[in-house]
Amino acid sequence: MQTDDACLTRPVPAPSSAPPSAAGSLRPVAIDIAIPLATYYLLRDGLGASLWLSLAASSVLPAIRSVAGIVAQRQLNLLALLMLAVNVAGIGVSLATGDPRLMIAKDSAISSVISLVILGSVAVRRPLMTAGLKPWLTRGAAGRTAAWDRLLARSARFRRLESLFSVIWGIVLLGECAARIIGAFTLPVPTMAWLGTVILVSAIGVGVIAGGVAAGPMQAMVEAEAK
Repeated sequence: MQTDDACLTRPVPAPSSAPPSAAGSLRPVAIDIAIPLATYYLLRDGLGASLWLSLAASSVLPAIRSVAGIVAQRQLNLLALLMLAVNVAGIGVSLATGDPRLMIAKDSAISSVISLVILGSVAVRRPLMTAGLKPWLTRGAAGRTAAWDRLLARSARFRRLESLFSVIWGIVLLGECAARIIGAFTLPVPTMAWLGTVILVSAIGVGVIAGGVAAGPMQAMVEAEAK
């Protein structure tokens, strides 16, 4: 009965038919990082386009991917919608002012908004990062998914770790935002064009490692409960 009550107050997505792989989980991030960066260098160094135009063009694909995600899922995806709104606003600012530093700084706005939404989701007891964490830990297996649901309904420690995972990612993204804003207005623009990506990749790495503080114990609890 406890599990049923939890499901009434907290929707639980259905488990996937196949376990997610690490490559599949990271593919969207790789596309959003590698292709925009390649677009920037192709236009800037290969075709001799202006700096701000190269930066603006490199933001088009993330915007298209955001729209495509919304259309494919036939529902509003909060993160995709936020990324789309910030990208469109950033492109508009860049075209209006011609200031490439503002275009670089707008990337940090994505992280800041998302991080605040993640932290806010913890405050209302709906940790946003659970959407990615649960499939990763349960691997789509019915037994592990049922174990997750039982732990979520009965274990206060499990719920604290679930919230901690989102808090860690929210803080990491806030740090990434601050680093890129400082770099955008203190370092040469060509340097930040590639360093911004390095900062983002590094932040993701820190998030994965630091997130293990919560994900590791949660995985052990799920495995023990599933047995």
